[in-house]
Amino acid sequence: MVLLTVPKQILSVNEKIPTRFNVGVMIFMACFISYMLRVNISINILAMVEPTNLHENKTLAALPDYGPRFNWTSTEQSYLLGAFFWGYLVTTLPGGTLSEWLGGKNVTTYSMALSAILTAIVPMLASFSVWLIFIVRLLTGVAGGVLYPAMHNLISKWAPPNEKGKFVATLLGGTFGTVITWPMAGYLTETFGWIYAFYVPAAITAVVTLVWYALVSDSPSDHPRIRKEEKEYIQAAMGDSISNKKSLPPFLSLVTSLPFLALNALHYGNMWGMFFLLTAAPKFMSEVLGFKLSHAGILASLPYLARFISGFVFGSIGDSARKNGWMSVTAIRKFFCIFSHIIPGLLLIGLTYVGSNPYVCVGMITLSLGFNGASTVTNLQNAQDLAPNYAGTIYGIINFCGTTTGFITPLVVGYFTQDRNTIDEWSIIFTIGAVVYIIPALIFIFFGSGKIQPWNDHPRKTVNETAEVIAPKAD
Repeated sequence: MVLLTVPKQILSVNEKIPTRFNVGVMIFMACFISYMLRVNISINILAMVEPTNLHENKTLAALPDYGPRFNWTSTEQSYLLGAFFWGYLVTTLPGGTLSEWLGGKNVTTYSMALSAILTAIVPMLASFSVWLIFIVRLLTGVAGGVLYPAMHNLISKWAPPNEKGKFVATLLGGTFGTVITWPMAGYLTETFGWIYAFYVPAAITAVVTLVWYALVSDSPSDHPRIRKEEKEYIQAAMGDSISNKKSLPPFLSLVTSLPFLALNALHYGNMWGMFFLLTAAPKFMSEVLGFKLSHAGILASLPYLARFISGFVFGSIGDSARKNGWMSVTAIRKFFCIFSHIIPGLLLIGLTYVGSNPYVCVGMITLSLGFNGASTVTNLQNAQDLAPNYAGTIYGIINFCGTTTGFITPLVVGYFTQDRNTIDEWSIIFTIGAVVYIIPALIFIFFGSGKIQPWNDHPRKTVNETAEVIAPKAD
């Protein structure tokens, strides 16, 4: 891959800053990019279509023209909002295994590069057909599907056990991407037109892709600038739980494992709540609560800002609990489900009782997703517990199942709001979300685990039988 020359000052690592910190920052940025490109359509589409929705039986005042408008039906808009997730499904399942074979660095580089190109061509294709945009969004999802499994693969190689929570919290770069992108898209649309709400994210992605390729390596042993002391520290902390062998994961053992199935259910509930708010919050705040476009983008991003902050807080608390032996790993994972799933679900139920008071609704949505930041201690980290050798594969599978919520939730919203779009219809939608949050948490509390599973070291035919284990087992 041909890259621009990066100044040595950028490549050099300050001896006081661990290389794994720099890798964590780049994981954060990759996740930031992933969400920036998947969520911008939720704001942009409000300025791209003819306004036809109702607010309390009164026609909404039409938004000013911020560029060409298209007469796309409510169903077509739902398809566009869900297209990314259809494509995402195609590659998130094999994404972890691809990363384990090809390396998380290369997989992520090409994912971001392709996503930047696809996002940049949306304005050019919009006037031709809604289905061309559907195809582009579908392909953007295909490119993006490998990214999060690749991140889990990299975390399994770079994060010492007592730092897993903070490393997993860098995955909330995606949440921060939502926080920045929605108000940014609203501002760019209102100031320059909606086409720039595609061009600017594409340009940012291109820059981050170049820096990522220059700074990240697949593992400490591959990094050209890591200090010897840090590399030995990471390898010793990992022990023999991580292997350099390239092999097919033990799929049968994995999919019949009760702890894995419980994790899959927990992650599905988390993704439902997150993707529901991701795709529907701008619509709810603009068309039901009556906020203007730029304010809808800002207010819709507040829950993600709360999730971003609390994710790091909960991640640090989880690391401290593990390091100090306050609770077993299994107990940590189950206990924090109260915060990551049960409380958010109860708050969504509370939304059905607050009526159409806009600021109370925004406050409760913010609290709901804010508490969900504890997922850095529960479903987002549990793949690392069960099988560090196959963390990418595990996350790819659970993400495949969870991503179906990305196109199911817009269809659910479209179904209940196709005739009327008031707080009454949205109360039903919020109740459904609450149920899907809480039931998986109860399943995980009964059947989940934080222990390394026997199939992490399952005997398997490898591509390189002479490959060495990263570090010997301690006596």
